[in-house]
Amino acid sequence: MFYRENGQFKTTYKADQQAFVIPQDRWAIVALVAFAFLGVPLLVDEYMFRAILVPFLILSLAALGVNILVGYCGQITLGAGASMAVGAYAAYNFMIRVDGMPALAAILLGGLMAALAGIVFGAPSLRVRGLYLAVATLAAQFFWDWAFLRIKWFTNNSSSGSVSVADINLFGWTINSPTDKYLFCLGVLVAFSVMAKNLLRGNMGRQWMAIRDMDVAATVIGIRPMYAKLTAFAVSSFYLGVAGALWGFVNLGSWEPAAFSIDRSFQLLFMVIIGGLGAISGSFFGAAFIVILPIFLNQMLPLVGSLFGLEVSIALVSHVEIIIFGTLIVFFLIVEPHGIARLWATGREKLRLWPFPH
Repeated sequence: MFYRENGQFKTTYKADQQAFVIPQDRWAIVALVAFAFLGVPLLVDEYMFRAILVPFLILSLAALGVNILVGYCGQITLGAGASMAVGAYAAYNFMIRVDGMPALAAILLGGLMAALAGIVFGAPSLRVRGLYLAVATLAAQFFWDWAFLRIKWFTNNSSSGSVSVADINLFGWTINSPTDKYLFCLGVLVAFSVMAKNLLRGNMGRQWMAIRDMDVAATVIGIRPMYAKLTAFAVSSFYLGVAGALWGFVNLGSWEPAAFSIDRSFQLLFMVIIGGLGAISGSFFGAAFIVILPIFLNQMLPLVGSLFGLEVSIALVSHVEIIIFGTLIVFFLIVEPHGIARLWATGREKLRLWPFPH
């Protein structure tokens, strides 16, 4: 009964075009962000930070980048892992080759390099679409996997092919504890989420959605497909590049090209399909599902097996995880193509209209 629009009047277009039209939504988001910054560090232990929260925040940012391209612009990609790898290795090289390079600047420059690479490998979207575009982006994945494995300059001539970075120092704040890593990633995610929300509400976001819905009609009304598609690839790759740099610098500390393999690309695509295409909240729902499900299965399946006197191996847990992923993807594609985010939005709409649905 507290979640209503009744009695809330707007007298300007600016008020009617706010990111959150209902004041309760704004208060809920502010309360959630405040709790994430202030409450979670006091309640969560080190294991939760390392195993769940930090990976969830970084993968949410990466899923947001994929959702911009796939969900809002309608351009399929299987090269998200490659964009993350470009961001991670570019940031690493900026750090070791430029004296006094701040870590935050290196991470952002890594995202910029990923955006440039995304524009290059997104150029085929001007001529092809669908499965053909998917193959083109898959080529980018294979190319960067080969480059980072074979070209020693990217790894600073490392004999093992892996690279490592020291703790990030941000304006005198050394980010080395799990709580520091969590707060840093949370700050980056909040900033990039606000930026994405405003981009999608603006002229650029409307062009992306017009191209997604019907590119021929979008061209007729004056939208330039080349500009819209390439900006979508650039922004998406920028987000993925920053996420890749965070994954390497904050979550891993040291990594090799296998950390950004094609499996990562499929994982991110699964996130936006399950979470919800064309919805910012879907990126968070999908990332939470992908991060929490393996941990839940690792804890629950051996327990269930012990109740029935069965031995559950790690390999069986891994196979069950893949089966559940595939089943849920098929389920959402058939029953609810817009994913968990659509179910959440439907529930909110019912609350707004209750008890007088129409």
